[in-house]
Amino acid sequence: MVRTVVRDVFFLAQKSEPATKDDLGTVQDLLDTLQANTDHCVGMAANMIGVRKNVIAVQMGMVNAAMLNPVIVKKTGPYEAEEGCLSLEGVRRTIRYQEIEVEYQDIHFCKHRQKYSGWIAQIIQHECDHLNGIII
Repeated sequence: MVRTVVRDVFFLAQKSEPATKDDLGTVQDLLDTLQANTDHCVGMAANMIGVRKNVIAVQMGMVNAAMLNPVIVKKTGPYEAEEGCLSLEGVRRTIRYQEIEVEYQDIHFCKHRQKYSGWIAQIIQHECDHLNGIII
């Protein structure tokens, strides 16, 4: 189900809680909402649809992928980036890393550890910031 995007900065600034199997409906709603906004959005966190759970959805080429309970465990190659956000107006500068390594669970709660670089790494970093209440 496509949900309305939250723009309440106070809500977005709160840390999210671990996702459980009870949150699979939220995962689907997040994927649906990302798909509905694909012309101007490449990633979303669950708090952007009003749910404070550690779930992100990321556009990876032609596929939108969900990550549950993602944690960036390694990062290298810092650089300055300008980013916008579907929940906020305008663009802001931030530091991102060219390469990251992420531990996460898929929708079946199987654990993964994967390396990402470039644009996809930047998207994942932005969405993980959302989960930690960091607004960029």
